[in-house]
Amino acid sequence: MAQPAAMPVGAASVAVRQASLREHNLALVLRHIATAARPPSRADLATITGLTRATVSALVDDLITGRLLSEVVRTPRSGAGRPALGLTLAGHGPVGLGLEINVDYLAAVLVDLPGAVRHRAVRRIDLRPVPPAEALALVAELITEAGTEADRQDLVLAGTALAVPGLVSATGVVRLAPNLGWRDVDVPALLGGHPMLSGRGLSVDNEANLAALGELHAGPPDSANFIYISGEVGIGAGIVLHGTLFRGARGWSGELGHVPVHPDGRPCRCGGLGCLEQYAGQEAILAGAGLTDGPTPLARLIEAAGRDEPTARRALVEAATALGVAIAGVINLLDVDTVVLGGVYAPLAGWLGPPVEAEIRRRVLTAAWSPVTVRPALLGGDGAAVGAAGSVVRTVLEQPARWLARPLR
Repeated sequence: MAQPAAMPVGAASVAVRQASLREHNLALVLRHIATAARPPSRADLATITGLTRATVSALVDDLITGRLLSEVVRTPRSGAGRPALGLTLAGHGPVGLGLEINVDYLAAVLVDLPGAVRHRAVRRIDLRPVPPAEALALVAELITEAGTEADRQDLVLAGTALAVPGLVSATGVVRLAPNLGWRDVDVPALLGGHPMLSGRGLSVDNEANLAALGELHAGPPDSANFIYISGEVGIGAGIVLHGTLFRGARGWSGELGHVPVHPDGRPCRCGGLGCLEQYAGQEAILAGAGLTDGPTPLARLIEAAGRDEPTARRALVEAATALGVAIAGVINLLDVDTVVLGGVYAPLAGWLGPPVEAEIRRRVLTAAWSPVTVRPALLGGDGAAVGAAGSVVRTVLEQPARWLARPLR
């Protein structure tokens, strides 16, 4: 048997370094284009990155071929001269699929590289009596629908992320979702066989965490320390510190809805008493406003509050006061400077914000000289699903070499 030819000493390590260098440079170029105020030219990129023009041109060609970049005609700054070609993220290439399971609805969105929502579907359904396998079968229908829409628009599904209102392990097992009645549900095992997910990957995370990540990337550059409050039937929190999602030692931080605001108060589905969501969750607010029956209760609540109906306004103030008490404790502990009201709280922020701010001024020790901003979420009620899709998109942007190396469909 012939012996393999000897490899020169160090050849393998050189090849690895060269591959790593290309991966680094692809990500570097793509990052500068993604964050540029105006579409940079190839010459601009060579100046910014320090790479040669030939290297930049080769990298850009690969990124265009891989449908990650598009060339656009750029207007000269002076208004005169020949227009140059600039580079932008491609809207006709990979998309992330973001899914959300919540207590009373399912949602799916497709988001492209520039961040535009290319498809949105919401299905209203009370999932509390629905077994996990049946609920995930409904999610599978949304995946199929989104995949069909991606094909129709000639987009390529890059991956899928699912947002769930509960405690999720690193392997995607939902350890506990009290409001859904889920315990130890292996989501990847139940969904992984879907043909649209094959080879593309499925990640599962807490819905408030994904919404907070979406808000981080949608917000202003100086928005690096905030708590995102996801108000639905339950209440979750995503905590962002120094531009990074804080997950806690085991990844389960942010269960704000189960912070007791009345230790001997109303019983909660989690088994405790007086939890925040029993006073400030969506159902608690609607019950306080007398709007539990009939269609579109949230829209009717907004309408009633807009007419300054006493029952609706009182329900909102009571919920906001309880919410403010819990939030003040978080601010005293973590020293964040911004509170973002998401989920159903986003359209209610005009009424919830002032009582929340009043509790913060009353209870936060540093409030007198270090004010806290309370604002609605930029992504509105879509935060979790859009944040989930955005997490897939960011993976492509951070690792373009891996995307370029994928098998062509």
